[in-house]
Amino acid sequence: MNYLSVENLTKNYGDILLFDNITFHLNEGDKVALIGKNGSGKSTLLKIISELDISDDGSTKINPNITWNYLAQEPNLNEELNVWDAIFETDTPILRTIKEYEHCLANSETIAAERIEIAMVATWGRDFPGLGTGAQRFAQRLSDVSDGRIQVTYYAAGERVGAFDSFDEVASGNAQAYHAADYYWKGKHPGWAYFTAVPFGLTYPEMKSWLHWMGGQELHDELAGEFGLKCVPMGNTGVQWGGWFNKEINSGDDLKGLKMRIPGLGGDVMAKLGASPVSLPGGQIYENLVSGAIDATEWVGPWNDEAMKFYEAAKYYYYPGMHEPASQLHAGFNASFWSGLSESDKALISAVAQGEDNNFMAEYNAKNGAALERLVKDQGVIVKEFNDDVYAAFKRGSDEVYAEVRDHSALAAKIHDSAMNARKVVGDYIQLND
Repeated sequence: MNYLSVENLTKNYGDILLFDNITFHLNEGDKVALIGKNGSGKSTLLKIISELDISDDGSTKINPNITWNYLAQEPNLNEELNVWDAIFETDTPILRTIKEYEHCLANSETIAAERIEIAMVATWGRDFPGLGTGAQRFAQRLSDVSDGRIQVTYYAAGERVGAFDSFDEVASGNAQAYHAADYYWKGKHPGWAYFTAVPFGLTYPEMKSWLHWMGGQELHDELAGEFGLKCVPMGNTGVQWGGWFNKEINSGDDLKGLKMRIPGLGGDVMAKLGASPVSLPGGQIYENLVSGAIDATEWVGPWNDEAMKFYEAAKYYYYPGMHEPASQLHAGFNASFWSGLSESDKALISAVAQGEDNNFMAEYNAKNGAALERLVKDQGVIVKEFNDDVYAAFKRGSDEVYAEVRDHSALAAKIHDSAMNARKVVGDYIQLND
């Protein structure tokens, strides 16, 4: 196979004849050495063959199936490059292809290194209206806004761990996040209850003001940090209903001996009034109510309660719920995982959470009214308002509970006082202005 043909090549350099009418061929297997004194035209001949210079006469032809390159005797090298990068500066098809491949490989490794995997465990059933679907939307939107770089695998209650095991699963680092109502953890510290809802506590606008502008988030960080967590507000159901009862509640005495599913400090208030509070995850309430294991239950409000079919076991539906004036939900993250995120990723997750936080409240407001109408018209539910005597009993019980909370620890007292201050400052203005 012929690699190179040079025919009748002539080159003058000014008045100096470098070579005249030279002809030679380079074939497969040939070994060639180009020897001559300085200035005889060796470099010029190679440059002409490499199409870096032109001849005065004659022609050169390189077989298109081979690769030919010319390395200058004194190459002009970039001193800022290493040897490998200097080689890749050569603009030949093969090196250009290799360079593009290396670039793509480096980018793919960077993308893989930046990919964030989050296992999120929840306290709600899969696809449960509002609570479950909102958490699932959050998981999907994190993937959407990050172009798939942040991937959240969502586990509903019971799919990976039990609903009330979510806290320990995330605090231990086995999962990266949970979605829950933080008052479920009040047995670990009563301060947790304030970041969901407490009796006669914060309404939705009061809660938002406290968390974002009045030190509530900083207190939540302080408490969560003691347990290896970082919590971000993500969802609110608004004021909850007082609950489902199989008898009328006309006085505080009617609560004595009642077995009622009611978590958080609201459950502690019921205990002060002689009831027996039970903390059950949502997926276990219906079976306990139907079987008679509990006499009453609270859950959320008309939209969610309709889906749970509580009307099949209790017909009296009381409002308003003193125990949860606005139930704030959170995405809780493992603190070590959170601290390892970039500031931009923290901001991204927080922004998506805040967007879904607003979405929750809007959806509940949009759907509760129609659900209540169906409960009354289609299911024969009897809607009742707690009277003043019952509410006076609730107030007495809550005063006792709050005294115990403040005695628990300095942090518990600080959280309580801060929340109650927000209730007064924001609440007084809203009552005046609205």
